[in-house]
Amino acid sequence: MRSLRFRLSAWLSLLIAGIAAVAGVIAFETAFREANELQDGQLAQVSALVTPRSLAAMEHEALASVPGTDHEAKLIVQTLATRAPLTLPAALPDGIQTVNVAGTPWRIVVKTLDADTRVVVGQQTAGRDEIARNSALATIMPFVMLVPVLIFMLGFLVRRMFMPLTALSSSLDHRTEHDLSELPDAGLPSEIVPFVVAINRLLGRIGQTVALQRRFVADAAHELRSPLTALSLQAERLEATEMPPQARERLAALKRGLTRARVLIEQLLTLARVQDQASGPTHTLSIQHVFRHVLEESMPLAEAKRIDMGVTSKDDVTVRVPEVDLRILLRNLVDNAIRYTPEGGRIDLSVCAVDDQAVVRIVDSGPGIAREERERVFDPFYRVIGNVQNGSGLGLSIVRSIAARIGAEVELGDAAPHGLQVTVTLAGISH
Repeated sequence: MRSLRFRLSAWLSLLIAGIAAVAGVIAFETAFREANELQDGQLAQVSALVTPRSLAAMEHEALASVPGTDHEAKLIVQTLATRAPLTLPAALPDGIQTVNVAGTPWRIVVKTLDADTRVVVGQQTAGRDEIARNSALATIMPFVMLVPVLIFMLGFLVRRMFMPLTALSSSLDHRTEHDLSELPDAGLPSEIVPFVVAINRLLGRIGQTVALQRRFVADAAHELRSPLTALSLQAERLEATEMPPQARERLAALKRGLTRARVLIEQLLTLARVQDQASGPTHTLSIQHVFRHVLEESMPLAEAKRIDMGVTSKDDVTVRVPEVDLRILLRNLVDNAIRYTPEGGRIDLSVCAVDDQAVVRIVDSGPGIAREERERVFDPFYRVIGNVQNGSGLGLSIVRSIAARIGAEVELGDAAPHGLQVTVTLAGISH
């Protein structure tokens, strides 16, 4: 009921139906009256044909039965003095008039032939009204048939008129959170253009705010790299000196904290870079080739936890995507899998082609992610409650940002018998 399209269609339909009803009533009354006037004229013409010479013959023929005619529509010709079939008062004036004969209305024409002879030509009004009614109904029948067609066409036209607005809302709804480009206003109705202009201005202001925020994060992370590097070097030099066991334990904790801070800064820089920069050039890329690079970079971490990690698919799929983006995406997924898979666990990488799409799966034997948490883990710095593993909470945010940029889809699911399965679907498959 709050739909503008529905209300516009409903009110216009009611208006059309009301106008059609009024026009139909007027047309019916007009046609009914004209039909009766036409029949009055016919009665007058018949009375004009009655002469003293033809009166007897017409009076006799009028009483005869005519096959195929309605009794109520039958014409009666008689003299006023005659009492059958119509009993009429002798004082009736000449001309067309309506009289009641034994409770039945008749339309008659009284005509004086001479001083002693007055003629009556009559017809029951019921038959006349039926003829007039049928004629009037035939006149308004096009209204009755065309009004539903007109209302249907009205709904179709209103729907067509609102299609630009529907397409605009659909375009906004299918945008990624990083797409703040202006909405096109070409071809839009002039009433909608001001709203589009206002939305574009709002998107521009939001884009400036987001850009400032990302620049601040990138600048802050970049400025923190130098002091952290210096602290790491000082910690390494301190480690080479003689110190009691308690001090060495505190130094080890300091180095672990510095390592976590350095990883966090690198992740912040990566996130700012993938969100702020446009996608790189696309090349025909082998998924197995990317797997090898990612495994080479991540294998030391997996071996430190005695995790069995490898590629389980023999087939290869080539895609057209930026290599750097795909490598960062898969590297973050593999790093997450290594971080949350317990010692002695397993991580499997595979790729296959499904309906002209490359489907990459990374399956681990870790604790997995609850269904209600699977959407929120893509938010920056979000950590699952109860998770004791060290991490920045930015890995999956980087994955989603890259996926949105290269047109990939990332889906989290359950692995058998337990663990997490991450499915990355790439549409840029190359044959």
